Amino acid sequence: MRTVYLILCILLTGTTIRAQSLYFPPLTGNNWDTIAPQRLGWCHERIDSLYNYLDTTGTDGFIILKDGKIVLEKYFGTFTQDSLHYWASAGKSLTAMMTGIAQEKGLLRITDTVSKHLGTGWTSEPADKEKLINIRHLLTMTSGMDDTPPLPCDNLDDNKACLLYQTDAGTRWAYHTGPYRKLEDIITVVTGKTYTAATNDFIGDKIGMKGLWIQSVFYSKTRDMARFGLLTLSKGKWQNTSVLADTAYFRAMTNSTQEFNPAYGYLWWLNGKSSIMYPGIPIAFPTALIPNAPADMFCALGKNDQKIYVIPSQNMVVVRTGESAFGRFAVSPYDDQLWDYINKLGEGCLASSAPAPVRSTSFRLFPNPANSFISFNGFAQASDKHFRIADLSGNILFEGDTYNNSIDVSNLSSGMYFLHVSAGDTYGVQQFFKN
Repeated sequence: MRTVYLILCILLTGTTIRAQSLYFPPLTGNNWDTIAPQRLGWCHERIDSLYNYLDTTGTDGFIILKDGKIVLEKYFGTFTQDSLHYWASAGKSLTAMMTGIAQEKGLLRITDTVSKHLGTGWTSEPADKEKLINIRHLLTMTSGMDDTPPLPCDNLDDNKACLLYQTDAGTRWAYHTGPYRKLEDIITVVTGKTYTAATNDFIGDKIGMKGLWIQSVFYSKTRDMARFGLLTLSKGKWQNTSVLADTAYFRAMTNSTQEFNPAYGYLWWLNGKSSIMYPGIPIAFPTALIPNAPADMFCALGKNDQKIYVIPSQNMVVVRTGESAFGRFAVSPYDDQLWDYINKLGEGCLASSAPAPVRSTSFRLFPNPANSFISFNGFAQASDKHFRIADLSGNILFEGDTYNNSIDVSNLSSGMYFLHVSAGDTYGVQQFFKN
């Protein structure tokens, strides 16, 4: 009876609710649906400006996906769609998903000690300190090991002599590649396969991603990076295939995992947090990872500015491969400057391009708090209006069209939400509470 009532409410209010959908390219071949940039209000002048900036900053490949479809794709110099490039530390984020899948398959638990799978003595730490280190510590960069070991060791070394005790596991955050690399060894042990074969089995074959690991670094085409970004945008699903079905692990992977560095999940960088610790600097800075970028964005970042940006609120993925633009570290000033160009793709476009939307100054919601329905004003009553309702993390819960300025929210749980309404070139955004 309640279902019938809800259907009647939807019909009476003129509201059509539909799930947010994503396009997934075929597993083989080069076919990949596209969206014309002009449909997003982006114009040639701004795109050319972005491409010029990318070219002058050593970029090899660049892709923007919207709803899974390619909006922009550009290669520079002799680099082509078929050229391979290293992910550098962006591959850490791929390993994070690999670890979650291994746990889902029952091959390990992230609460397992590393010694359970690699045996004792895999470090040069005292035995009682080594046994404190579990897989989750490797995922969160909280192993406690010395991230500036004396020469001839460095931060990248994963041999036993270079894995030295500094403090107890779980009591300090430090970006340390050496201990992280033990995750590769663990997955190799529990699967009985090479790490490349395990990656193909767990992820690659399911999403059409081709690549290989060479000395703990993943190499692939730029489009393969985009495929992985799309998989992550869809929270571990590829069309009807669940690559990573463990939603609790996915949420933990893409949210703050420890108190020291809120901008770090399980080997993913997180935007929009109150502070950040950078690689090699044991100080928390009171700023977001990339202030110019959307707050809900999370990123796979690698040395020399290898980038996979995932933006749930915009259903968008951005990929950049190339040589260093600003230094060798995974996080650099390049991120903020690149996002300045991306943000301006719709600014100052010619009249022949879609106009940039204008925010309504009279947009209002009522009642707020809401019970079963929420209404709004600030647009012409007769105009068709499209709405999206999102949670506080920017995840779009449902969207549709309304003709009488009223939306059924009875299926929402009690809590705080955002309503975005657009009509022509005008939009409104406001927060509301559902009782």
